Amino acid sequence: MSLRIITFLFISFLSASSYAGKTVVLVHGYLGDASSWYNHGIVAALQGYDTYTVNLPSEAPLVVQAQYLDGYLRDIKAKHPQNSLVLIGHSAGGIVARLVMVRSGIAIQGLITISSPHLGTDKAELGYKISNSPLAWVAPFLGLNTINRSKDLYRDLSREHPSSLIFWLNRQPHPQAFYASIVRVKGDKWVAPYSQDLNDVPALHGLATTITSVGTHFLQPADGAVLVDLLRNM
Repeated sequence: MSLRIITFLFISFLSASSYAGKTVVLVHGYLGDASSWYNHGIVAALQGYDTYTVNLPSEAPLVVQAQYLDGYLRDIKAKHPQNSLVLIGHSAGGIVARLVMVRSGIAIQGLITISSPHLGTDKAELGYKISNSPLAWVAPFLGLNTINRSKDLYRDLSREHPSSLIFWLNRQPHPQAFYASIVRVKGDKWVAPYSQDLNDVPALHGLATTITSVGTHFLQPADGAVLVDLLRNM
């Protein structure tokens, strides 16, 4: 057997060993879909893991999206019963993933969120106000049907207050797991940095890993390398 083949087999064994045992599920954000993770190179970066993307009704309220995700996770877990389950959520997808962790009882090893509005966002409040104003009547004629379809989601994602779902979620006992948030400290015009940090969630204060980055609210190729590093150290 040639040295080249021996070296290849050895490297392949190390790679298989380092990735074995983890199933990664990617949860998209508002107005996104499964393709979001492919378009920005995230799926390619996670090559070697059992990686799944899901399609959620991203304009629906958080509870409805969580019900869909719960079903996906149970099916995925059945396919890989021996694997640990890790969720990665972008934007609102991070909230949906966390809601499932708190409510479902599914064993999840870790949660990584990217640009997620854990404490809500004023942009959702603006959307909610528009959906309750006369502008909602003309929105369909301007190609902005999503404003009316997303009314309840905007309410859910508004900055937390005592009667909001996020306020309730942020104060519920969270399962023991690895928690990490990728926070855009500059360039995100949709969610303030403090809202993206899981350590600012009362139930997780001091328990999460925070990784800062610069960029827009949207996924970017550089996120892939950060995710791989977090997964390897989980």
